[in-house]
Amino acid sequence: MATQLELPTWGGKRAGAGRKRKSLLRRVSHQRRPEHAARFPLHVVLRARQEAPGLRREQVFRAVRAALVAGAARAGFRLVHFSVQGNHLHLVVEAVDKLSLSRGMQGLAVRIARAVNGAADRRGRVFADHYFARELKTPAEVRRAVRYVLDNSRLHRKRAGARLSIEAPQTDAHASAAPLVRPRTWLLSVGWLRSRAGPLPVNAWDT
Repeated sequence: MATQLELPTWGGKRAGAGRKRKSLLRRVSHQRRPEHAARFPLHVVLRARQEAPGLRREQVFRAVRAALVAGAARAGFRLVHFSVQGNHLHLVVEAVDKLSLSRGMQGLAVRIARAVNGAADRRGRVFADHYFARELKTPAEVRRAVRYVLDNSRLHRKRAGARLSIEAPQTDAHASAAPLVRPRTWLLSVGWLRSRAGPLPVNAWDT
């Protein structure tokens, strides 16, 4: 009489199986990015790796800011506002299409990583993952994003006594909130100022 053997099986989802995540931060999807329309500005977040030096350390921050200024404008890509936090950056950018956004962010990330490593006298990767980007499609969305970025910068400056991280060298009355590169989209140059979705960012120019 034949005996049916119970063979071990593999596959399927098992509790605790698979490679363990090294970070509690949610990773950005590696799926193909959607198309981007030039008329919409974007809120971009770029996160540093856990072992990277703090981005707001004085020497590192100066290097990051210089890299942002140097990489603020290239063909089809503009960095309008930024805020440097301890382990990530918030950016408000414009790009004419998906390819320009990708190339602009790639070049900016490489430039910043080199600056951070040079300032901290280290080698290795700086950023944890791909950038996260969200199109801002209404004046209210743009206003909230700009306010978040500029107010965040002010809050961290107040806490740490660091220099404000969003302004380019300017001489006008609103230098502390002046854009790094002048925006070209209607939403980021005019539309957001007409929205009444919450107060303007601190030190922003008059409406």
